[in-house]
Amino acid sequence: MALCAAGCDNVGQDGSDQSAVTPGVTSDKIRVGSSLALTGHASFLGQQTLSGATAYLDYINEQGGVHGRKIELVVYDDRYEPPLCLANTQKLIVKENIFSLFCYVGTPTTVKIIPLVKKARIPLLGMFTGAKALREPFNPYLINVRASYHEEVDAAVSRLVEDLGCKRIAVFYQYDAYGLDGLRGAEISLLKYGLDPVAKGSYIRGTLDIEQALARIMAAKPEAVVMVGTYMPCAKFIRMAKNIQPDLIFYNVSFVGAEELVRILGDKGERIIVSQVVPPPELPQTQDLFPLAREFLEQYAQDHPDQPISSVSLEGYLNARVLVEALRRAGPDPTREGFIRAVQSIHEMPIGKDAVIRFGPHDHQGLDQVYFTEIREGKLRLLTDWKDLARRLGRAPAQTAQAAHPAKPGLAGKGMVP
Repeated sequence: MALCAAGCDNVGQDGSDQSAVTPGVTSDKIRVGSSLALTGHASFLGQQTLSGATAYLDYINEQGGVHGRKIELVVYDDRYEPPLCLANTQKLIVKENIFSLFCYVGTPTTVKIIPLVKKARIPLLGMFTGAKALREPFNPYLINVRASYHEEVDAAVSRLVEDLGCKRIAVFYQYDAYGLDGLRGAEISLLKYGLDPVAKGSYIRGTLDIEQALARIMAAKPEAVVMVGTYMPCAKFIRMAKNIQPDLIFYNVSFVGAEELVRILGDKGERIIVSQVVPPPELPQTQDLFPLAREFLEQYAQDHPDQPISSVSLEGYLNARVLVEALRRAGPDPTREGFIRAVQSIHEMPIGKDAVIRFGPHDHQGLDQVYFTEIREGKLRLLTDWKDLARRLGRAPAQTAQAAHPAKPGLAGKGMVP
């Protein structure tokens, strides 16, 4: 098993290995560390990210590891609380003596540790967050695999305006670094069409207190709501908003956890769009669009036969594949700086149709793709036909809606599902 729970008591038992120049690297193992939400109101996201990552790491370890070393993942639960994430990260670096940080979950938690990452000069690879603060300004120790929230929201706003003819768009967001990042992305994207949010409403992270935000947004009579939150508050908002305005369209960014949102809403899940940075692995269309999903499903079923499958777990799996590829390229005597150079050497790592992971010396975001799903008849479905969606929702595509200031080519994602 690749997983080592917090507080492992085998740290430093092999004195000769642990005194090696490179932290976390011994003759037979390499230790990486993760702090993520395993309990609390974002636990689905943390558990799924971890399950996806360990499915591949366990598979690699069964094959003998990388350069004769097995990968040991040391995990701490931060409950999606920034102060706890910071404390956990300090322990991982100092007490657990890890080689690299890996698979963090959430914007407020991950942004909190940026100064520590920079000071310790330790790589952090594969974060389940699309926050701009993890991409700009460029930080050589931060390695993102997924597309950003701004790319997700930009792609969604263009669809809402151009394909569904929405002009009155509100924003519901979590009042922290995550929600404010999404809000800013929505404002920038709407401005391209000469629009502003008709209303903005927020809630406090860790609560379900959405009533004030709901009242403010519904008073503006929006046609669509951009939602930047977690699954429980978003589900509550959707339920209550549908009772007031049944024809409202809801768009959620990927961090909501689409599969969990579907489970919570049940038959209240119509007229909901969710952007994804990887397509839902269990859908038949995904097998053609994203062939890597087949390998994921096989390895995940062997490693976690009783765990649910989701886009979140597939994303964790992709993070692990990038980690392993970088360790291979780093050679038999890895260093942290050499590991970063190895990541930057990944120029062509195909994972699906028109989907290739690419990094570079000043490009630490491997993917730009944005996919779309919709909740329909209580199930998550890949959304590719926007004309059909407009017909089903009773919407008319805009006749003249075009961005006044178009995004640079590729902003909405190379290979984005049309």
